[in-house]
Amino acid sequence: MNKPILALIAVLGVAVAAGAGYWMGQQRSGGPGVADKTAQAGMRGGAGADKGPGGPTGAVTVQVVTAATAPMPQTITAVGSLRSDESVTVRPEVAGRVVAIGFQEGHPVAKGTTLVKLDPAVNAAEVQQARANLTLAKAKYARAADLQTKGFISGQARDEAENNLKVAEAAVALSEARLAKTEIRAPFSGIIGLRSVSIGDYVKEGQDMVNLESVDPLKVDFRLPEVYLRQVRVGQTLEVSLDALKGRTYEGTVFAINPLVDTAGRAIVIRALVRNADAALRPGMFARVRLLTRDESDALVLPEQALVPQGESQYVFRVVDGKAVFTMVEVGQRREGRVEIIKGVSAGDTIVTAGQLKLRDGMQVTFSATQNTAGNGVPSKGDEPGPGAAKKGDGATSVPPPKS
Repeated sequence: MNKPILALIAVLGVAVAAGAGYWMGQQRSGGPGVADKTAQAGMRGGAGADKGPGGPTGAVTVQVVTAATAPMPQTITAVGSLRSDESVTVRPEVAGRVVAIGFQEGHPVAKGTTLVKLDPAVNAAEVQQARANLTLAKAKYARAADLQTKGFISGQARDEAENNLKVAEAAVALSEARLAKTEIRAPFSGIIGLRSVSIGDYVKEGQDMVNLESVDPLKVDFRLPEVYLRQVRVGQTLEVSLDALKGRTYEGTVFAINPLVDTAGRAIVIRALVRNADAALRPGMFARVRLLTRDESDALVLPEQALVPQGESQYVFRVVDGKAVFTMVEVGQRREGRVEIIKGVSAGDTIVTAGQLKLRDGMQVTFSATQNTAGNGVPSKGDEPGPGAAKKGDGATSVPPPKS
């Protein structure tokens, strides 16, 4: 009986060894069990196998805005300085001693007010002397004229008497003019400055005594590069702000443009008038100028991130019938994250603002579920997708394919 038992054990050992070898071979070659699991997994994922990274049928998910118009006036910024509308340093035309001062420093004065009076004694005496000589000359001329008509003197004697009369008249006018110059009057209304003379001082001709400034209106002088020459004209409005007066602005008007371009900086010098009714501004202050060159009230604007630069040109992606259209545009001014589109886009066009790096001309696109299509030119999160959106799927709103 031992022999049959041994034979059975041998047969079982061979069977076990054969089964183990078969199982190990199946594991190394990916046998039918593994293949079946793979096939089953493939069938389960078959519905989404064709989905690309951006959505169904390989479409790219993007954010868009609707091109719309908005006020975007064209401005040029510069820095300048305030100047008095009229400014003068008061100086005497004749020498003399100061006997009176008719103003208070830093206060307004009216035109014609006597500011400084010099000692008039010498000049007044000269006037009296000239007038006496004039009286004598008139008498001599009257006698000469009477004698000449009677034939007692020649015509030459009469002419000499007439000439002496004219010289005496001129001497009176000269002495009166010198006397008038001893009173120095304000040539215009303004605010008087700080005087440098006192009563009793002897001043010479042309010596500085005090300054007079007219501060309403004020002039503002500023410079612009010569490339803006054709954009600037007389009558344009501007806005002036000052570092010394935070939060306040003053309106002005350009009234003069220097015809000479500064060769040192290739700049044009512009002068404008700014009202200063409250007298808060002062000549010499530093000013920041914002010049309005074009009042564009209905400019077509887009967010700057919609632009795709290539070389020196600018492009955008328009969405037409669910596909991206690569379009060249001409841009204008940029301000606060927005750019003016002069050519290439019309109001109402749908423009891609995010996702351009994945786009190519003619590719199918889908709209992101979190975007703004309101047309204000600034994308924002949380807005509902615009009309024309299809059913939502995988966090995106699909654009219907074009009709055949």
